[in-house]
Order: sequence, then structure tokens, then C-alpha cells
Amino acid sequence: MTRFWWVRHGPTHARTMVGWTDLPADLSDSAALVRLDAFLPAGAPVISSDLIRATATADAIASARPRLPARAGLREMHFGAWENLGWSDIDSPLARRFWEQPGDTAPPGGESWNACAARIAAEAEALRRDHAGRDLVIVAHMGVILTQLNAARAEPPATTLAQPIEPLSVTRLDHDGTRWRPVLINQRP
Repeated sequence: MTRFWWVRHGPTHARTMVGWTDLPADLSDSAALVRLDAFLPAGAPVISSDLIRATATADAIASARPRLPARAGLREMHFGAWENLGWSDIDSPLARRFWEQPGDTAPPGGESWNACAARIAAEAEALRRDHAGRDLVIVAHMGVILTQLNAARAEPPATTLAQPIEPLSVTRLDHDGTRWRPVLINQRP
């Protein structure tokens, strides 16, 4: 059994669409980090997206776990021209279609749900091959985690987008050699 312990990075407190923008995480809640560290499997390697909010969170919870190099392929969805804009700044038919009917619709210069999901699926498959039969802690972003949850649940993307994934929460997906199965979703230790 391969177990991926997906951890959403610490909060950024941004109220905008933050994809590839490199905002830091607020890691001041040391008690939450201690609980998260204790909840995760000891000895499991820790890997993260290369964005600072994920790398700093991964470093904070790595403890005695091996820390693997960060991977750009685990970045959040790229919002292109919508980066750092609020909903009121981009309220348009394209934006509504992007969120309400996720698929091939993309922000100008950004990624669609399908493109993001394919990128993350390729990363996850490479990690699964490299860490087969082991636990792996992956610190990433809400959209990244949602794409993997969506694949495991085999449901419409719009349904998955309604699922909250809170900062410093854990979503565990287990692979039995055939498929992924959700075990924990948005668990706050």
C-alpha cells in the first residue's frame, strides 16, 4: 500500500487568486505545526511544491523525516492574468465558466482545470513509482490536492471544487496497486 499524506501549506491570508505567485505562509501557529508533525508518519520522506509557502511549511514539519527536493510540478494551478486578483476584478462569463464548469476553460495565460490535473497526475504517478509501498508526505496547494482527490473519487470536477481543503490540513490517499482511495479528507490534527 502506498500512502500519500497531502498537506496543504500554512495560510497566506490572501483574499485573491494565488496560484504561482510566491507568497509566504503564516507559520506562527506553532501548536498546529507540532500537532501536524505528530500526526504524520515518522520517517516518511517529505516533498513539496517549490513555492515558498509550501517549502517553508514542509521544512517546519519535516522534523527527523528525510526532506526531498522541492518540485515545480507540484505548484498550484496557474491563474495567468488572474493572479492576485479578487473575484470582483475578474467577474466575467469566462471566470464563471472556469469555476462552474471546470475543464478546458483557462484564464488568459493560465492553466485550465484539465491541464493542471494532467500536470499533477504526472507528478503523482512519478512519485508513486519512486515511493511504491511507502508513506510520502507531500506539502502542496489546495488546487493540487483537489485534482488528486477528484481523480480518486472519479466525480465531476465541479463537485470536488466544493470540497474545502484548509491550511495545514491532511488529505490521505492510499494506492492499493490498482487505484487511489481517499482515507482522510481535510483532516485538521
